[in-house]
Amino acid sequence: MTDFALMTEKKLTGLIVAWHGELSSVRRLAPNTVEAYTRDLGQFISFLSGHFGGTVTLGTLRDLTPADIRAYLAQRRRDAAGSRTLARALSALKSFFAYLERENIMKATALVAVRTPKQPKTLPKALSIIEAKQAVVATSELEDRPWVAARDIAVLALCYGAGLRISEALSLTRADLEGDTLRVTGKGGKTRMVPLLSPVAAIVKSYINLCPFKPGRNEPLFRGVKGGPLSPRLIQLRAQQLRGALGLPPSATPHALRHSFATHLLGRGGDLRAIQELLGHASLSTTQIYTKVDTEQLLDAYRQAHPRG
Repeated sequence: MTDFALMTEKKLTGLIVAWHGELSSVRRLAPNTVEAYTRDLGQFISFLSGHFGGTVTLGTLRDLTPADIRAYLAQRRRDAAGSRTLARALSALKSFFAYLERENIMKATALVAVRTPKQPKTLPKALSIIEAKQAVVATSELEDRPWVAARDIAVLALCYGAGLRISEALSLTRADLEGDTLRVTGKGGKTRMVPLLSPVAAIVKSYINLCPFKPGRNEPLFRGVKGGPLSPRLIQLRAQQLRGALGLPPSATPHALRHSFATHLLGRGGDLRAIQELLGHASLSTTQIYTKVDTEQLLDAYRQAHPRG
């Protein structure tokens, strides 16, 4: 390797580190997204190394063609990557090359001609109202430690009763509980206020009273058995136990409770804009998928009940 190539390789590594920092601190993307983007870029550079048979430098990136990008996507497709994964990988590349352009390093001309893979239209898997309630209440039958059962019930109740993501529920602090409302920190660090229904508030209060650990006002409310912040994996495992115990479908996940929250609100005449605010969706188009969910469920009921269905 020439001294110039070695220098540009080191500079590329430094730029990747700086880009990673910008994703976290400036754009404030979720940690999982930052990790996925970084992994995607690493896979791309690894592909280019084999594709061109040498070390990847800034010069390599500058000379890329649309055909090179498509070859990378084709390789990922052969490795069984789905359309959503490919779209995310392409988004990661565009983010990195946009960063290079902002830093006046180079222009990302090769990416302009590459289209994002078409996404399959999938619908959220909502549970029925009875299934959602069973998933929340039955936890006490699977756990001998009352405070742990109360904790898991509270997290699931927040997913279904307030439409929270697991990460949002587990990041709640005592300071976020303000009477009958919750201050929720969602994706991108954006905060929103969510009404807390009386039954859900009572469940959360019961957990707080039973919990042997007393976190400070600005510390995570939900705790593991050793006192540290609760891992989302434990809630996912609890949901898995519930599916087996209650005979619920594989779609009965904690995130499905959030989908159920939105679908059931819409089915009871909830306003789409209000549901958008409650869920913390940046775009109304994201929330509008629930109108199709509600219609699909109505058609399913029609097909099953109608004599000519």
